[in-house]
Amino acid sequence: MIRSSRSQEVFERNREFIPGGVSSLNRVAPPRLSFARGKGSRMWDVDGNEYIDYHAAFGPHLLGYACDEVVAAVRRVLDEGVELFGSGATELEGELAALLCRNIPELDRVVFLNSGSEATAQALRVARAYTGKDHVIVMQGGYNGWHNDVACNVMTPLADVGPRRARDEYPVLPISAGIPLEHRSLIHVVNYNDLESVEAVCRRYPVGALITEPVLQNIGVVKPQPGYLAGLRALSREHGFTLVFDEVKTGFRNGFGGYATVSGITPDLVVYGKAVASGYPLAVLGGRADIMGLFEERTPGKRVLLAGTYNAHPIVMAAALATLRLLLDPDRAIYAQLEARSQQLESGLRLLLPELGRPVTVTRSASAFGVYFMDHEPRDWHDILEHHDMALDEALRARLVEKGIYWFPLATKQVSISAAHSTADIEITLEQVRAAVGELARERQTVAG
Repeated sequence: MIRSSRSQEVFERNREFIPGGVSSLNRVAPPRLSFARGKGSRMWDVDGNEYIDYHAAFGPHLLGYACDEVVAAVRRVLDEGVELFGSGATELEGELAALLCRNIPELDRVVFLNSGSEATAQALRVARAYTGKDHVIVMQGGYNGWHNDVACNVMTPLADVGPRRARDEYPVLPISAGIPLEHRSLIHVVNYNDLESVEAVCRRYPVGALITEPVLQNIGVVKPQPGYLAGLRALSREHGFTLVFDEVKTGFRNGFGGYATVSGITPDLVVYGKAVASGYPLAVLGGRADIMGLFEERTPGKRVLLAGTYNAHPIVMAAALATLRLLLDPDRAIYAQLEARSQQLESGLRLLLPELGRPVTVTRSASAFGVYFMDHEPRDWHDILEHHDMALDEALRARLVEKGIYWFPLATKQVSISAAHSTADIEITLEQVRAAVGELARERQTVAG
C-alpha cells in the first residue's frame, strides 16, 4: 500500500487558496497524490513513493522527465541572459519555425502559443475568418481544449449521450457552466468515424471548420477507420470547411510531425502541443500559407488578431529546439527505441490481461496505448460506453498505482511510453500487471462464488 499522508496534506493546504487544491482539476483522480520530482521514466511523490510512469503529464514527456539535453538547453538560455523582451522578433522563434516548416509537409507557416486550448481557439477563429462561416463540427468524446467552442461532450455518460445517432448530430452538452446558449447553437457534435453525420450537418448549416484529433486519445486510443480521414478531407473540399487536426496529443508520437504525416492526409490547419517541448508550455498552430496569412492581413476587417505576451518565450523555444533536434537525430534513433519498447509492452499486455476473464482489446498508436475490456477495437465514444467495463478498468489502474506503476487512475485514459523507458522498466511493469491481474481475478471469482 502506498503512503499518501503528505499528499493529502498538500491538497488540503492548497484548498485554502486554490479551488480544489490544484490549478487544473483534470489532474485530480483517486488516490489524490502530490508529485515532487521526475527523472527519466520515474517519478516520486511527496511521501517518497516511486513510480514507473506511463502518464507523462497527459503526454508531453516523450523523452522522459528532465531530459539532460533539454535541461541543458534551458540552462544555456538562462545563463546567456536571453529574456522575455516583449518587443521585436527573436532568433530562437525563427530557428524553431524554420525547423518545423522544413521538416513537416503540412506546415507552410507556424505561430507559437502557450497551450493547446489557446492554439485550438486561434485555429477556429482563423478558420471562421477564412471561410466566412461560423458553425463548427466537433467529435463526441474528443477533447480540444477548455474554450467555449469545444468544451462539450467530453466523456459524457451514456444516460446523457442517449441512443446512437446516425446521419445526425448529438445535443451539445457543455462540460462547463458559463457557456451561453446562443454560442452552443454554432457547435455540432457528431460521432468520430461517422462521415454520414458530418455530411448531414454540412447540408443543414454553414460549417466553417471541423476539428478533430486524427486519433482520439483523450479516451485511450481510438483509431480512424480506413478511409475516414480521407473522407473528411473530401467533405471539407465539397462543403468548403477548414479541416483542423488537433495533434496536441498525437503530434510527434507517431513520428516527426504527427499523424497527418503518417496517414498521408493533409489538413488545412494543425495544432501541436505536449511532446513538442518536453513539458514546457508550448503549442504550435500551423498550416496553409493563405490561411495563416490572415494573421498579418492588412485589409481592414480581415486580419485575425495574434497576440500574447508569453508567446514564443525563449526558455520554451530552447526546450522545443532541443527536443526536436533529438527526435531528428539519426544516431539517437528515438523512434526505433520507442517502437521496440511499445511492442514489448503491447505483447505482454495482450498475453496477461485476458486472465481477468473478460474480453480485452489493446489498441496502440506508436507509443500511445488504450486498454478496453470489450471484444473489439472501439470506433467511437458511444461504442466504448456500450461495451467497455469501466469499473474493471479503474480497478486495474488503482491496483497498479498501489504497485508503483502509474497509469492515470481514470477509465480509458491513455497509457504512454517515453524514450526513457528501458527493457527492464517494461519487464517490471508486466510483472506488476501479472500480479494485479491475478489479485483481481481471484477477487472476482470469490464474489462470483
